[in-house]
Amino acid sequence: MEDYSKDLLRTGIIEAKAGNKESARRYFDRAIYMTGAHDVIAEAWFWMGEVTADPIEKRKALENCLSHDLRHSRARRALAILDGSLKPDEVINPDALPAAPSGQRQSDAQRFMCPKCGGRMSFAPDGGQNLVCDYCTRNQVVGANVQEANEKDFIIAMATARGHGKPLQEQVFHCNGCGAEFILPPKQISASCVYCDSPHVVSLEKTKDLLAPNGIIPHMFDQRRAVKLLIDWVEINGIKPEKKVDLPRGLYLPLWTFDVGGAIEYTYELYKSDDDDNGFGRFNQPTPIRMTDQYPIMVNDLPLPASKKPSAVFLKLIDSFDMKSIKPYDPRFLASWPAEIYDVPMADASLDARSQTYKRYKRDLPHLINNTNIVHMSSANLVIDSFKLNLLPVWMTELPFDGRSHLVLINGQNGVVSSDIVGKVEKQEERKQEGGLMGFLADLLGD
Repeated sequence: MEDYSKDLLRTGIIEAKAGNKESARRYFDRAIYMTGAHDVIAEAWFWMGEVTADPIEKRKALENCLSHDLRHSRARRALAILDGSLKPDEVINPDALPAAPSGQRQSDAQRFMCPKCGGRMSFAPDGGQNLVCDYCTRNQVVGANVQEANEKDFIIAMATARGHGKPLQEQVFHCNGCGAEFILPPKQISASCVYCDSPHVVSLEKTKDLLAPNGIIPHMFDQRRAVKLLIDWVEINGIKPEKKVDLPRGLYLPLWTFDVGGAIEYTYELYKSDDDDNGFGRFNQPTPIRMTDQYPIMVNDLPLPASKKPSAVFLKLIDSFDMKSIKPYDPRFLASWPAEIYDVPMADASLDARSQTYKRYKRDLPHLINNTNIVHMSSANLVIDSFKLNLLPVWMTELPFDGRSHLVLINGQNGVVSSDIVGKVEKQEERKQEGGLMGFLADLLGD
């Protein structure tokens, strides 16, 4: 019966592609009636939607398809087009990606100036989430009474060039304050005009090749506090810098988070005991029997760095952030604060997320199913459900030590410090050394 229903489905698809919609509809209807397999029902309902022009009937067919297979990518994409969240002209062929744009790109940017005096407004990292005017000290609350950052549909994003793209060109802005045009490096999302110093933030929502951020954790303390944290960390670890250290600079680094679902299919062995005597006073050896099953997977917010340069140190720092405090992205948080655009495409990061999930369960699955002897596992049914692009606050500097510069990142939310320096060195005897970190930064603090 199942083979018969699949034949009906295949015939219906052939009829649909030939333009015989009424005939195709009868085959799909019969296939749905005859089968009990969810995959066949889902595919038949999807094609039901393909052979009708009525939006109401099409929506009903697509929703029925997704009720039997929530991860049916073509149905999700078609429903997104029907809802208007995905434009048909944005859909690309993943096997023939469009060429990356070259040269300079004209981009839109928001400018943040005081509505009272026209002065420059900057985000104040004081925990109060305020945009503050540098002149009249007028405050503007940012992100008040907001909910959690929304995740985006992975299937819809992958259907467009945004899911595969990364910044490759410089961006040109027209300053609405002084009228000047200035160039922003391709890996940066915010900057101040080089003439009037007014802060600008890129409107990524209006671009066709890059995804806009979904969430952000605001900076919670200023540079003075970052310097003090750096001094304490260097002192505790007994590090003696070999020359002066640059002051930590505050910025935001991009981070992908993925929700991974589906199931891992595995084949395992059971041993059937044979209690019959073989005629020689011995019992037969247990017979191995192979069986196949699936283990459901649900991984929420798996984090992966979206920037290559600081990824190793940043990766060690990620666990120290309180991800539950991520707020919906608001460009005002970036006023006067630089932020990097991702240079790891979402498509590439999703493959890494899927691979990490599979490796984790390949290691842990035998223990999760009572140490069953697994002989084969498959990741074919693992899928990425949704994703977020987040901006996390850090203070960054380089520490000259042991003959080279070591990257140091300070968590801008809670002050945790991370570096690529391995282990501890001898405790330095004097805190202040001329030309070293202590003398240079302690003087700054008035310590």
